[in-house]
Amino acid sequence: MRIAVISDIHGNLEALKTAFWDIEERNADTIICLGDLTGYGPYPNEVIDFIREKRIISILGNYDAAVVEEKFNCIRPNEVNKFCMPWAARELTQDNREYLKSLPQNFVVKFQGKEIVFVHGSNRDMNEYLKENSKEAEEAMKEFSGDVLVCAHTHIPYEKHYGDKILLNDGSIGKPKIGRPNGTYIILDMQNNSLNVEFIEFEYDYEKTAAAMEEKRIHLSCINNIRTGIE
Repeated sequence: MRIAVISDIHGNLEALKTAFWDIEERNADTIICLGDLTGYGPYPNEVIDFIREKRIISILGNYDAAVVEEKFNCIRPNEVNKFCMPWAARELTQDNREYLKSLPQNFVVKFQGKEIVFVHGSNRDMNEYLKENSKEAEEAMKEFSGDVLVCAHTHIPYEKHYGDKILLNDGSIGKPKIGRPNGTYIILDMQNNSLNVEFIEFEYDYEKTAAAMEEKRIHLSCINNIRTGIE
């Protein structure tokens, strides 16, 4: 079984479509999205519509929760978010708002005796950053009772082993923080009782996204991030 894991699309429809067709070519059996469909990018409704149309399994991200609640208890109350969260909340259709409300905060796959748990932030909190080699990651993995924990939220992909347990981060489809304007995702290839992780980095027409952001007068910091991959 091959599972593609995507996350942190943040309203970037162009990046999502490119990732989807790339995944199709790599013959994944299914796609799981770890949340943050909305925020920052110019197309929150279109991204949600695409996720729903393609029947992609998705969980709730912290930014999705903030947009639905229209509160800052799930995101940082900085100047960018003070613009982007209310903007995305105003843009959302009621139908898509209800869709986000319906999303679970985790998803579990059991395969060949292994338990793989998919979360947005961590197994403890959707807004917790499990950065590579961090104290938070070590603590979270001590508490984790499954075999593989797959998270997002940091926008930086990595793989880290904690004894027999594995922590994975898929990076970000639509708001990169890797120093390049490319999206990232992972494919979990599970066969013969083994797990192989493929880290994928892809290019897309980020200038198309940036132009749409400029047209909609989205915060300049978000536009610069799309063009540079630096927050």
